[in-house]
Amino acid sequence: MSVNPKIEHLRARRALSQQGGGPERVKRQHDAGRNTARERLDILLDPGSFRELDAFVKHRSTDFGLGEQEFVGDSVVTGWGTISGRLVYVFSQDFTVLGGSLSEVHAEKILKVMDMAMRTGSPIIGLMDSGGARIQEGVISLGGYASIFLKNTLASGVIPQISVIMGPCAGGAVYSPALTDFIFMVKDTSYMFITGPDVVKQVTHEDVTAEELGGASVHAAKSGVAHIVGENETQTLLLVREMFSYLPQNNMEDPPLVPTSDDPLRSDADLDTIVPDSPNKPYDMKEVVKRVVDDGVFYEVQPDYAANIVVGFARLGGHSVGVVANQPMVLAGVLDIKASEKAARFIRFCDCFNLPIITFVDVPGYLPGTAQEHNGIIMSGAKLLYAYCEATVPKLTVTTRKSYGGAYCVMSSKHIRGDLNLAWPTAEIAVMGPEGAVEIIYRRDLKDAHDPAQLKAEMAAQYREKLANPYIAAERGFVDDVIEPRETRARLINGLEVFQNKRDSNPPKKHGNIPL
Repeated sequence: MSVNPKIEHLRARRALSQQGGGPERVKRQHDAGRNTARERLDILLDPGSFRELDAFVKHRSTDFGLGEQEFVGDSVVTGWGTISGRLVYVFSQDFTVLGGSLSEVHAEKILKVMDMAMRTGSPIIGLMDSGGARIQEGVISLGGYASIFLKNTLASGVIPQISVIMGPCAGGAVYSPALTDFIFMVKDTSYMFITGPDVVKQVTHEDVTAEELGGASVHAAKSGVAHIVGENETQTLLLVREMFSYLPQNNMEDPPLVPTSDDPLRSDADLDTIVPDSPNKPYDMKEVVKRVVDDGVFYEVQPDYAANIVVGFARLGGHSVGVVANQPMVLAGVLDIKASEKAARFIRFCDCFNLPIITFVDVPGYLPGTAQEHNGIIMSGAKLLYAYCEATVPKLTVTTRKSYGGAYCVMSSKHIRGDLNLAWPTAEIAVMGPEGAVEIIYRRDLKDAHDPAQLKAEMAAQYREKLANPYIAAERGFVDDVIEPRETRARLINGLEVFQNKRDSNPPKKHGNIPL
């Protein structure tokens, strides 16, 4: 049976649109250890779910030899698909077509799919692999970038936006990912920077490679730009799928409830002894988190950046939650500039998308020193305070050990609308630590004492007994209950159920003025 010539023509044009920059360029992409734009979508999305948009568009510029090169679909693949059966919109830049450079129609394709995502209340995921603006189109391509930046800003807090850096992302192109909620990078094959190594060398005379300047390891550990780094492209895209499972479709929906076989009343006797007897001895707060959450699964975000605070996603009784926890294993869990900003941004994301915030507190205060003060610890600490104060989602707090000074106020205390504040018997809640307190209160006695060290130890023990314990706060109602550590899971799940319909609101305003 003969095929209609028009259908044959359609099939031919569709095949043309799917070949990218051609076999030779595809081979180069594979030789560099990178997948093509379409292969990446096959990994990210459920099998057979991708539906393409604008497969037949072509660039409009005919200058500088571009008129002799026609690439159907141009340098980006757009459309929608599903992840675990849930709708998501996607765009995937195609480096095999003119280096993935952004043209007028490239930008229009991205803007169209972002508009659709906004109208349907669905997340948008962008796979970045581009040499930047298409030079042959001049300011038109720059205008395309600016339009995308505006759309990113308008979508912020409305739908989740995830950027996955699969190759180069340089110059103005970096601002679109920076405006999104989370940035994923691939070890050794992706990089981001405002100005490349050649420009850096010309201006500052520094010799630096692309990897040293803006590779995944740099942005994961030093700048904090990257939230998650995968070992390779496949693992990175699977990590995107995993994160997506914790998120709602938009700001008007609740996160998905995932049934679990983990008993909500499960107690863990090991938690009763996890906090060392010595107040200065560290322990791993991640272990506390994993023992409390469903099935011990904790999806950590930015694990290599500002490790003195831990943030990430988990489930409690099937409910998706955001976790914020001081980490005594790193700098004693102290708050500094980087930790404050890392936690503040994560808290604001959770509040945008209706994720309850679970806070585990063991904080000795803010990091002292001229470097911190001169670099703005006051403003950075205020960002964290602002984020907690502003958040209207359920906020449940467990103080495991130290909670001193201003850091007590900041870490989701009852005074800033904490909904359920629990403490372990090992908690020390006070203006400052016992040793520092007695040095101020009894400085004259210590100066005149025959054995200052012995007197200091005795006074510190008295201070700890009278003031640095959870019962003073509990007497005032600042702590709702002092619990056995083994009860933590059951109490938090019960708290989530109690407060799931809470109604908090902020005064009517255009927006607040967070101290940036």
